[in-house]
Amino acid sequence: MEAQVLTPHVYWAQRHRELYLRVELSDVQNPAISITENVLHFKAQGHGAKGDNVYEFHLEFLDLVKSEPVYKLTQRQVNITVQKKVSQWWERLTKQEKRPLFLAPDFDRWLDESDAEMELRAKEEERLNKLRLESQGSPETLTSLKKGYLFMYNFVQFLGFSWVFVNMTVRFCILGKESFYDTFHTVADMMYFCQMLAVVETINAAIGVTKSPVIPSLIQLLGRNFILFIVFGTMEEMQNKAVVFFVFYTWSMTEIFRYPFYMLTCIDMDWKVVTWLRYTVWIPLYPLGCLAEAVSVIQSIPVFNETGRFSFTLPYPVKVKVRFSFFLQIYLIMLFLGLYINFRHLYKQRRRRYGQKKKKIH
Repeated sequence: MEAQVLTPHVYWAQRHRELYLRVELSDVQNPAISITENVLHFKAQGHGAKGDNVYEFHLEFLDLVKSEPVYKLTQRQVNITVQKKVSQWWERLTKQEKRPLFLAPDFDRWLDESDAEMELRAKEEERLNKLRLESQGSPETLTSLKKGYLFMYNFVQFLGFSWVFVNMTVRFCILGKESFYDTFHTVADMMYFCQMLAVVETINAAIGVTKSPVIPSLIQLLGRNFILFIVFGTMEEMQNKAVVFFVFYTWSMTEIFRYPFYMLTCIDMDWKVVTWLRYTVWIPLYPLGCLAEAVSVIQSIPVFNETGRFSFTLPYPVKVKVRFSFFLQIYLIMLFLGLYINFRHLYKQRRRRYGQKKKKIH
């Protein structure tokens, strides 16, 4: 009696250039896999959902594919790779709109179109970097130097912000609220150092040493340095205010979780706790830091008005005095705009890292 012909379970995923099919059959013998007239034909003896039988199926693809499928047999399944003739994203696998009952998405390999584009760009960037490094010298040597440089930069920043954080925490535990009012005179030198060194981070992003986007990095650099050097640094009246404590504390608390993550990345290590903290602590700390910065700007407006510092008079015939507080009010608007841009950027990073619940995809 001939073995009954059945249809196996088939799971699929795609990239812009390729299609991936996983056929759930174990102990496959003599597979016949071919593509004719844009239709994939599969027939094989194996053990599937209905036991040991001959299984077969046919799929007519949505668009043109190359007629040379590549397959690999494993003990539990058959993996088939099909090349698209044109690199593009398909809305579905088959020409018929109704999905065959035996076909389902392969969520182990599934990516949305935007994620697939990022993967494609990453591969292309990796290929171009490899070619560039090969023309410049040994890739291993250059990569090691780059990782060593980035590790040391992140390590120094971690030490600096850790010193600020520990110093402020210990002083608060000993002195209580009294420690708020001399925070600037206690830790300002180290904060100056760390924030001036942070310029390197923006330069690294701008010249391609790191893959960080330039705009969010530049917004944070300029915003923090404006508060530190202009609002606090030039006005002694502001240096004794409690708000300095909260600004410095939120800054340092954010960075003591961020820089260890970057250090571990440089040495190809992934500690789940550190990674989770890196992608999570900013959620409360960024708005709190922004609020503390806004309070410091608001408190500085009457101080700048009273002293007249950085105010100026427009030349004849206008002769209008422009107070620096006018620019501080503009900065307040820019501050919350910058918060939105950075918050959106960090949210996208977190979503890419941890993902969302997979949708049911046809």
